[in-house]
Amino acid sequence: MTAVSLGMPAVPPPPLAPRRHSRQIMVGNVPVGGGAPVSVQSMTTTLTADVNKTLQQIAELTASGCQIVRVAVPSQDDVEALPAIAKKSQIPVIADIHFQPKYVFAAIDAGCAAVRVNPGNIRQFDDKVKEIAKAAGDAGIPIRIGVNAGSLDKRLLQKHGKATAEALVESALWECSLFEEHGFRDIKISVKHNDPVVMIRAYRQLAEQCDYPLHLGVTEAGPAFQGTIKSSVAFGALLAEGIGDTIRVSLSAPPVEEIKVGNQILESLGLRERGLEIVSCPSCGRAQVDVYTLAEQVTAALDGFPVPLRVAVMGCVVNGPGEAREADLGVASGNGKGQIFVKGQVIKTVPESIIVETLVEEALRLADEMGAELPDELRDLLPGPTVTVH
Repeated sequence: MTAVSLGMPAVPPPPLAPRRHSRQIMVGNVPVGGGAPVSVQSMTTTLTADVNKTLQQIAELTASGCQIVRVAVPSQDDVEALPAIAKKSQIPVIADIHFQPKYVFAAIDAGCAAVRVNPGNIRQFDDKVKEIAKAAGDAGIPIRIGVNAGSLDKRLLQKHGKATAEALVESALWECSLFEEHGFRDIKISVKHNDPVVMIRAYRQLAEQCDYPLHLGVTEAGPAFQGTIKSSVAFGALLAEGIGDTIRVSLSAPPVEEIKVGNQILESLGLRERGLEIVSCPSCGRAQVDVYTLAEQVTAALDGFPVPLRVAVMGCVVNGPGEAREADLGVASGNGKGQIFVKGQVIKTVPESIIVETLVEEALRLADEMGAELPDELRDLLPGPTVTVH
């Protein structure tokens, strides 16, 4: 009888829905919209005027997979720091302007890749649109119209009574129309709200009424756990419908955590190639191994692994073998032992004490077979040939 491989499919599943058609802008060297991959961005928490600390945080964000970074520009000291930051950052820098229209011109002159303006906060914004449009157009710099529920234009608040989805959309499209009057259309839009339901409604309406690229965000989403849930729910709903061109997860946590969550959301929806994915069971009374500890140990041991892998860590014989076979690499544990699976085949059974070590060895072997460039310290750990157990 011929063995049937139950390993990972060679081709990833198609997206849940076609991407919404949007015009494309360039934020530095990162395309946004127009079918480009959904990009992930964050915002620094340092004082922008502190150039060294800001660049250090940008470097950390870049290493974690951030593609675009935004810096706050509330003061003249921050403005003066922009040229050095924009020049030395490895990823495009967006200047975040809230109160002074003159800072928009300074950010453009400083070489920032884009400027975010908050129409609800900037005094006399409407009167400055013509000048801003010309300066940005001449420099080839896009503008983000960033509407927030907490700083909605007072005219819209009076009209709608509160920051409804309709109010957010009307504000954004009104400000876009002011730029359009001057022939400027290198725009992306965000309509952020702290309530995922309102936020989803706003972006759905916006997606129907314009073709500008959309920046998704749940503003003031909260601490790490709550903010992750809110962002995942909102982004998941919209991205699954093809809505969204770039995302920023807003967490009351270090910005690197925002990037981790954002990347994981995109990977989970098949919008980005998966990196390391640990499939582990929640444990139950059937488990014959400490699944929590084992999953944490495997995750830590494979952190930063150079090739994408799905690794199953299972604790019993009910779902364990099946889940392990569906992964690139896996273990089904029980009675002090672990069955090790590679690409759907059982290759060996090892004592529980060396499960993690064995999984790392087999992960390295897979990486080597895939032609990955392994650093010397990892290559030295490569095991000898594996003999499949039938």
